[in-house]
Amino acid sequence: MANTIDHLYEYLADEEDARVCKDIPDSACRVVPGNFLAIFVTQVLTKIGDALASSKVVLPWLLSSVGAPAFFAGILVPIRESGSMLPQLFIGGYVRGFPVRKWFFVLGSAMQGIVVCTIAWVGLKFDGYAAGVLITALLIVFSLARGLCSVASKDVLGKTIPKTRRGLLAGYCSSAAGLVTICVGIGLLFSDSSDVDRYALLLLSAGLCWILATLTYARIREYPGAAEGGGNAFVAALSSLSLLRTDGVFRNFVVTRTLMMSSGLAAPYLVILAREAAGESSLLNLGFFIVAGGIAGFCSGVVWGKLADRSSRRVLLLTAALTSLICAAASGLAVSANSNVFWLILILFFLLSVTHEGVRLGRKTYLVDMASGNRRTEYVAVSNSVIGLLLLIIGLAGALVAQFSLALILAVFALLGFAAVITGWNLPEVQE
Repeated sequence: MANTIDHLYEYLADEEDARVCKDIPDSACRVVPGNFLAIFVTQVLTKIGDALASSKVVLPWLLSSVGAPAFFAGILVPIRESGSMLPQLFIGGYVRGFPVRKWFFVLGSAMQGIVVCTIAWVGLKFDGYAAGVLITALLIVFSLARGLCSVASKDVLGKTIPKTRRGLLAGYCSSAAGLVTICVGIGLLFSDSSDVDRYALLLLSAGLCWILATLTYARIREYPGAAEGGGNAFVAALSSLSLLRTDGVFRNFVVTRTLMMSSGLAAPYLVILAREAAGESSLLNLGFFIVAGGIAGFCSGVVWGKLADRSSRRVLLLTAALTSLICAAASGLAVSANSNVFWLILILFFLLSVTHEGVRLGRKTYLVDMASGNRRTEYVAVSNSVIGLLLLIIGLAGALVAQFSLALILAVFALLGFAAVITGWNLPEVQE
């Protein structure tokens, strides 16, 4: 079995003569193949869960089908993303006190699975305003659990997978999850029903994915690492914030990442445009968007991953420019007010999904490669908490602006992407 895992890893990582063990200790190097595959299976499962319970596509459709006010659909993405990021400054201070951190991911993944299954139950039992309130409250709990996973997973990745292989691993995960998502979306194309039972089935399947992920992640062989700086989470959080003042490279990364959040925030507005153009919110249209997102992940994941291992800085610059162009084009379609642009919007959604994969892989690889040990955990916690706060502010402000003009908010996102190119230009290479 061990030889099979080694051969599979050598094939996936394209290693023929000697194993790459850059930036990890020798003890961890010996178990890289098994950890690579365990993380691969875990991330594929969680990415499938993300696709089946997407706050950009699936949850808005569910809220619409149960008659919840449109306001709840508009705040899904900001709450989901910011709720997982804001507490990380304090979570990170606590997690740093533990030399082995994989169990925090296991706990967070189990919580996400349970919450998503509960959302499915709410969709079956409640409707209207009550459904909106309950689903939003559950999404907050989901986001907190997601934050726990985020802090732990990046640190475990940095301790168990060598440099020049981290982006590749993420790319393989995105492509594999994308393939499964395509199959799910195609299944929906053959069902033009708006039956809430089908939405519930999607969410139950997503919940099962997160629960299974706890079993695979628990198999990772993580060697104890540095545990200095743990203890009082509040004191550790205040101390970590000083990085924004003292570390110029990290500060510039946070600014650039903030400007690039438009790649994620713009997607729901494209969905809204498409629903207005189609004049309905059936499972058929939902299937088109799920397929588009799945194809985007399948086709682009490995490509972005390999590019990120070569230069995550260049990936950040390229995806920031693409985000700007796509949002500008979407803004133009919103101004035209043409009812026959559903397919054009779907194409833009696909391109934005491809670009967002690059944004995620680029920023994740760049952040993990910037430092090691507890400094990496601090970087993750500080950047995610700051981004979470700004995401909540910008997301809610964007939702208010979008009530009056979708074209305007998409134009603002285009400008943010262009600004990210300017600030990201000064980031140094971290793969060298």
